[in-house]
Amino acid sequence: MRGNSRRSPRASASSRSIFDVASKKKRVAELEKATAAASFWQDGTRAKEIIAELNVLKGWLEPLAALRVSCSDLTALIELAEEEGGDGGEAAREAAAELGRLRESIVGLEFRKMLSGPDDERSAILAIHPGAGGTDSQDWAQMLFRMYLGWAERRGFETRVLDVQPGEEAGIKSATVLVSGPYAYGYLKAEIGVHRLVRLSPFDAAHRRHTSFASIAAYPEVDENVEIEIKDGDVRLDFFRASGPGGQHVNKSSTAVRVTHLATGIVVTCQNERSQFRNRENALKVLRSRLYALREEEQRKVNEAKAGEKKEISWGSQIRSYVLHPYRMVKDNRTAVETSDVTGVLDGDLDEFIEAYLKATG
Repeated sequence: MRGNSRRSPRASASSRSIFDVASKKKRVAELEKATAAASFWQDGTRAKEIIAELNVLKGWLEPLAALRVSCSDLTALIELAEEEGGDGGEAAREAAAELGRLRESIVGLEFRKMLSGPDDERSAILAIHPGAGGTDSQDWAQMLFRMYLGWAERRGFETRVLDVQPGEEAGIKSATVLVSGPYAYGYLKAEIGVHRLVRLSPFDAAHRRHTSFASIAAYPEVDENVEIEIKDGDVRLDFFRASGPGGQHVNKSSTAVRVTHLATGIVVTCQNERSQFRNRENALKVLRSRLYALREEEQRKVNEAKAGEKKEISWGSQIRSYVLHPYRMVKDNRTAVETSDVTGVLDGDLDEFIEAYLKATG
């Protein structure tokens, strides 16, 4: 059974101060005016960005409007129940049901507030790397790769594999995936850290129990509106033949691209596209996101130093254990949420773990 990680919502003094309704309505009006312009679709990229922002804002405002209607309906039902008298009347039963729905809506809005960070609404770039342990860890990294693709499909996110480096015997040496959709980064930031697997190794002739590790990193995808300047002299570009399956054209042409940022040492590889230009474009996109995340992390450290705060950085910490032997259990080390449905989790059923973490840290 999974542990109960839910907390009761705390009442706030003003929903307006928390959700900033007035400014969101003003921004919606501005965006809707922009979409009505005759030239709106002349810049397709910008048009999609406006529509995405509009959908995010409406995702806040529409539940709030529904909540107000529900509150009004509940008030009317309570007044009607008082007129009827007694506790078992039809109006009293309807009021109780409406109160239950109202509570669920409030919990949902509270959770949405957990995704109110400056980058939470962005799409995400997910990176997977095996730890020490050879083939077992590379196989574990591939299992995580499939798990997150399954999770993204369940959530309705679009995924595009930017790079996969296959292992020599099995598994993968690394994988980079673009997960597109509102709040993809807000969710996936809960998965950053080291994931531990315990199982009977299928690669051990003696079939002994092995412990494997793999790390997950997530970066917010940044658009052209974010100022991250990358000059030609800041990077080194290397071109090489793509490895692994991909067809005759991929294996015989130097379409794969490796971008090295000289100042930071960040290295990004992309090889899944058949076009060298597209791989270069994707690699620079990932590099921009990683440089942005690095800049934000450095600023966070400066702010904490000014405030005299000392917080544990969780990027390299072990966050979750997946045990397949001698028993079956997945347990989150941060929230104590656990389940024996290991198969479901590895198929992408991660929402309870993610939500529990976001609520605990929100």
